[in-house]
Amino acid sequence: MKLLYNIEDKPPMGVSLVLALQHMLAAMGAIVAVPLVVGSAIGMSTEEMVILVNAALMVSGLVTIVQCKGAGPVGIRLPVVMGTSFTFVAISISIGLESGASAIFGSALIGSLVMIIGSRFMPQIRKLFPPVVSGTVVLLIGLTILPVAVDWFAGGFVGQEGYGSYNNLLLGLLVLVVVIGLSQLGKGIVSAAAIVIGMFVGYMVAIMLGIVDFSPVGSAPVFALPSLLPFGLSFTISGIIGMSIAYLVTIMESTGDFLALSDATHTKLTGDKLSRGILCDGLGSALASTLGTTPFSSFSQNVGIVSITGVASRHVVALTGLIMVFAGLFPKIGALVVTIPSPVLGGAGLVMFAMIISAGIGILARINFTKRNMMIIAVGVAVGMAVTFRPEILHSFPDSVRVIFSSGITAGSLVALLLNLVLRVSRSDEIQCTAEKREALREQIAESEAENLFESDEKSVITIK
Repeated sequence: MKLLYNIEDKPPMGVSLVLALQHMLAAMGAIVAVPLVVGSAIGMSTEEMVILVNAALMVSGLVTIVQCKGAGPVGIRLPVVMGTSFTFVAISISIGLESGASAIFGSALIGSLVMIIGSRFMPQIRKLFPPVVSGTVVLLIGLTILPVAVDWFAGGFVGQEGYGSYNNLLLGLLVLVVVIGLSQLGKGIVSAAAIVIGMFVGYMVAIMLGIVDFSPVGSAPVFALPSLLPFGLSFTISGIIGMSIAYLVTIMESTGDFLALSDATHTKLTGDKLSRGILCDGLGSALASTLGTTPFSSFSQNVGIVSITGVASRHVVALTGLIMVFAGLFPKIGALVVTIPSPVLGGAGLVMFAMIISAGIGILARINFTKRNMMIIAVGVAVGMAVTFRPEILHSFPDSVRVIFSSGITAGSLVALLLNLVLRVSRSDEIQCTAEKREALREQIAESEAENLFESDEKSVITIK
């Protein structure tokens, strides 16, 4: 799609602030959810969970700024929002229950070396992602996270009170309609800020319906500074191995996000850029461990925002990082964002995540649909969706295998990568498909010219009358 603001554009400060705010609103819920889930699962006190959340917001902001602006060899310099990763939830809870909170952060700190060292090999890894593979990966990212938006839309999670109620569905639908309407019919800033406007409308309606709980704002402290090693560090072999495997999964998922983002922003993703992005991810996760929160990765939903709004400015998203730093220093800001009801997030999230699916289809539209390429796409997507919707299929495998393949993105991507290396390219099929695409393009051009000629004739008749 045509971009409203390109990578290097700097919109006026007022416009930038609104556009940055919608990125923050889309990411904030997920950023605070991971530390809250981990903290509550291992029995942390309220005060300890406040430390987790504040550190998550602070580090999210700092790492987002570095990814967008760059610092020497660190940072991909694309509009990337970084936040706590759900990939590490299960292993963090397991380590915490067995060895305490200090072991979570010690294992995460050592494990981050996997990303830091692995970033040096990204130029070689980038070559393994031709359009047939990268398109499949981006498609899988959208497909696997779409159920999250559906649950938000319905009111939280299956079994929760009110899940799928008329009020929740209508509230989510309202936000969805506003976002679609403004993004398609609005002009300039109205179209670019469609998500934040839609969420604001939904939030106001939710307040009028009396379903917004402001108690988190009242209980949150006004000001809080992060502290170094608040839970200490300890190290276990099993914890380090588990975290290292999770970091390998994150490399694959972040690579997919960066590929989707490069397509949405109309920029080429080189191996060096990918290397800088993964290095920033690894260093950010190491910083997170020292400040007392869980590891980081790029956020897919914010890739969807770029696709919807056409705002690709990395300076806008860097401002998002600055806002998140302030939210970490002033917890009442973060608490206010947390009060946004799930259906409001779902209405916007449904469009954001679906746009990632569209981006994947757009990448795949450039390839020749030979039998080989269609097989790579079909099996890659099938495997990814299989473990997403039926994770029980892996229950007989060791924990290390389950950690890797329980992610639909990782499982499907690895299969697509393997098939791309194994299946032989047929020159005759490529030539035949290219000829068919050329003929189809000629037909489209002819139809377009005929329509334009018809419209011109109609205008001429109207003018004569």
